[in-house]
Amino acid sequence: MKKLMVMVILFIGLQQAQAQSDKASIRETLLNYIEGTANGEPDRVKDAFHEDLNLYHIKKGELVVWSGKGYTNNIKPGKKSNRIGKILSIDMENDAAMAKIEIKMPGIKRIYTDYLMLLKVKGKWKIIHKSFTYRTMK
Repeated sequence: MKKLMVMVILFIGLQQAQAQSDKASIRETLLNYIEGTANGEPDRVKDAFHEDLNLYHIKKGELVVWSGKGYTNNIKPGKKSNRIGKILSIDMENDAAMAKIEIKMPGIKRIYTDYLMLLKVKGKWKIIHKSFTYRTMK
């Protein structure tokens, strides 16, 4: 009985450790996206995005779909932009996660909210989907 209890405790501990490790990896992926776009580091953004990622938003009531490749191609190496990003939330289960981030852009007086879907692909967390909206800064 004692051996069974020890094995259960070890199993639970390993699961918790894996979840913490995954959350840290998700955070790193999100920061690659946030900091890569702010600091003109397209390779960091490409590392965060899955190659098949698309971005979705509404413009004049219509759905607009933008390819992830088109998005990353607009990031000029070394060209910093006035973007202040922060992670608002991460929800994770097994190999799937969802994150909500906020990007303040004082230059154009907008605050963007990004909803990101992530999957753990071949052991690495990747953003597979991005939908976003914005509001005007006061």
